Amino acid sequence: MGQHSERLRDSAEEWQVVDTATPFTGNKTSVRTDRVVMPDGTVVSRDYQVHPGSVAALALDDAGRVLVLRQYRHPVRQKLWEIPAGLLDVPGENPLHAAQRELYEEAHVKAEDWRVLTDVYTTPGGCDEAVRIFLARNLSEAEGERFEVEEEESDMEHARVPLQELVRGVLAGELHNNCLVVGVLSLAAALAGDGVESLRPADAPWPARPFEA
Repeated sequence: MGQHSERLRDSAEEWQVVDTATPFTGNKTSVRTDRVVMPDGTVVSRDYQVHPGSVAALALDDAGRVLVLRQYRHPVRQKLWEIPAGLLDVPGENPLHAAQRELYEEAHVKAEDWRVLTDVYTTPGGCDEAVRIFLARNLSEAEGERFEVEEEESDMEHARVPLQELVRGVLAGELHNNCLVVGVLSLAAALAGDGVESLRPADAPWPARPFEA
């Protein structure tokens, strides 16, 4: 296998869709069936979940600990350790504002320094969900009353865990949440490389979910 001399980057492309249907519409997401023309001219059906997108906040305190929370996730029948995250409920919503809201609502914490840690598609073979994971630093307790949580969040646990302990748990197969796994490994890579100061600014463009400034 030959070496690739150019810098690798994903690129936008859209194959022809000759027909589309939405057999299911839920509260936040839906399922779509597209009839797509393949490069050889054949037409195949592709079913996928249509998702509004999400944001997550990897909140790192001055002691090098990451703020994590644990809650029940019914589809996988497990309580997972996660980082604060939530849906982009409003089309065109600024993802930074959404991440700041989630950090406040789920942990009653605010941060002074925000940077883009990484952008991912969670399951691009079956869902169009895009997630922007932020790094949040210079943490302090939020002012005012705590946000009143409900449903799965009412049973939520909180902890602050050293980054390297989370990395160990990920590599040992003990931690499975997508945003936590991608977030802690990305932060560890940044710290081992050019440092967090080299990360993109919090308002960096996000073609997967364009937003207003």
